[in-house]
Amino acid sequence: MHPPSRQDYISISLAGQGGGSYNNRKQWRRQSCWRKWKQLSRLQRSLILVILFICGIASYPAVTEHLRDGVQDGNSVLMTVIPHMLPEPVKQGQPPLPEQTSQRKLSKKRGLPVLQNRLQKKGNASDTVVEDMAAAGKKEEEGVISWHGAVIDTEQATEGTRDGENKENSPANQTGQLSNKSASCLELVLEAFLHSWKGYKDFAWGHDELRPLSKSYNEWFGLGLTLIDALDTMWIMGLKKEFEEAKSWVATELTFNKSVDVNLFESTIRILGGLLSTYHLTGDTLFLDKAKDIGSRLMPAFNTPSKIPYSDVNIGRGTAHPPRWTSDSTVAEVTSIQLEFRELSRLTQEPQYQAAVAEVMKQVHALDGKLDGLVPMFINTNNGQFTHQGIYTLGARADSYYEYLLKQWIQGGKTENQLLEDYLQAIEGVKKNLLQKSTPNGLTFVGEISHGQFSPKMDHLVCFLPGTLALGAHNGLPADHMDLAKQLMETCYQMYIQMETGLSPEIVHFNMYQGSTRDIDVKLADRHNLLRPETVESLFYLYRFTNDHKYQDWGCEILQNFNKYTKVFSGGYTSINNVRDPDYPSPRDKMESFFLGETLKYLYLLFSDDPNLISLDHIPSKQL
Repeated sequence: MHPPSRQDYISISLAGQGGGSYNNRKQWRRQSCWRKWKQLSRLQRSLILVILFICGIASYPAVTEHLRDGVQDGNSVLMTVIPHMLPEPVKQGQPPLPEQTSQRKLSKKRGLPVLQNRLQKKGNASDTVVEDMAAAGKKEEEGVISWHGAVIDTEQATEGTRDGENKENSPANQTGQLSNKSASCLELVLEAFLHSWKGYKDFAWGHDELRPLSKSYNEWFGLGLTLIDALDTMWIMGLKKEFEEAKSWVATELTFNKSVDVNLFESTIRILGGLLSTYHLTGDTLFLDKAKDIGSRLMPAFNTPSKIPYSDVNIGRGTAHPPRWTSDSTVAEVTSIQLEFRELSRLTQEPQYQAAVAEVMKQVHALDGKLDGLVPMFINTNNGQFTHQGIYTLGARADSYYEYLLKQWIQGGKTENQLLEDYLQAIEGVKKNLLQKSTPNGLTFVGEISHGQFSPKMDHLVCFLPGTLALGAHNGLPADHMDLAKQLMETCYQMYIQMETGLSPEIVHFNMYQGSTRDIDVKLADRHNLLRPETVESLFYLYRFTNDHKYQDWGCEILQNFNKYTKVFSGGYTSINNVRDPDYPSPRDKMESFFLGETLKYLYLLFSDDPNLISLDHIPSKQL
């Protein structure tokens, strides 16, 4: 890139000439400037005023703190102020596309804070943008707010409660300030879904996952995971056109008759669960037929010596196997497929699906090696025994075991006492062994036990627990479960708000020693965010059961930060590597299917004030 020439700029001189005293020179300059000003045409005067206005804005500290000198190919160039909506990658040596230099705009009618624009440290930050001055006038006509319209809000909600600052002064905690914007947040969720769907449709249609930055896709099983996972979300949101397009693909393109290895757990919750949910919402037997097809093809996983299922199944060949490196399965995976298989039996009146998963729960219930109802993370498919004992967590590899105990009990009409007993014992085990408070602000968190030693490590996955506790209390379990749910919900929110991007990392460590200045630390390897749903699902439950609008406010903050740091210009959202670097969060170029299938779904339900939209009080028919 060559440095700009002098003729690329407009030079304006307003200074006078001549000698004399200071006062005379000052008066002469004032008169001379006024005379010259009057001689300018209206267009020239307007141009000068716009330039002066932009210069004034550029000198404002909230903006200039983000400006840096750029150096490219040894030549100093102007750096572009760009929004955090991630741009498309540009091939070396090519000029930026027009869509990469345009600014993100937010409609005034929503009344939401303008998303703050920052510089990116990498990419095409040194490309010079020459803005058309007519855009400033056009902005008013279109009714939009943009950076170049000089409407800048640096007081983002995520700045409110970091490192023990006064929570009462945080925008998210000022009751009513955001809660009366639930309709606006609802609209924002719809926009996020449609933006994600556009990226998927344009660049990954029929494939498993969108890679939004590279405008391509990632294939895991080759079964259209994102499309199937998003079916019920589209129906709930009333997106009929998008739903019909996806339904047409399911009817004409989706086939499970292919030799491909799939993970039993992942295909159950994303494919089987997605199809069953869509059948319940629509009554369309297309989805039930497809659900029965995939369900029957997953059954070979249970053909093991212990009846504890293998992790992988070839749905075309009808064979199954454990991972190549072990004969173990993950406890969470083998105990988090029950809801879907039980429901498939109820709908088809074919008992083999429920029988297979019930056998797993029966065996896990009887096993030794638990700690006050807490289970280890691995189980052997040959002998049916726990392995790698001594580590107890509510995070990865064990988390949804506890969630599914409660939900199976509710699903079965609250009649299966063994499930309820295991759940209640486990919650008491959490209180006794894993629950602690951080320093200095006393956040209640759930840690881990490793061979008798407590670790203040908490996965983002553990944030399923506030919602699960609240759901249990709503269904008649002890009232102190709701109290604990509220405390943990605050902690999960703080895992977001105390990060520089306002997005939670995958794993945090809580400080417990005296003299700590902040409650949360994050190791470098744990700073990624995968667009996970656990926190917003819990926010949905807490709001439904308490009607406290702060939970909507918190969800709206999280959504705005997803927009700020993970939204990709050409369509879709991306997981990021570093939630502690707001200038360059290091996008991963991957949109997980659960972002559409769960995260945006729960945000939509959170902002909807219709209690009948997916009622939490409907008890389904008893299982077989």
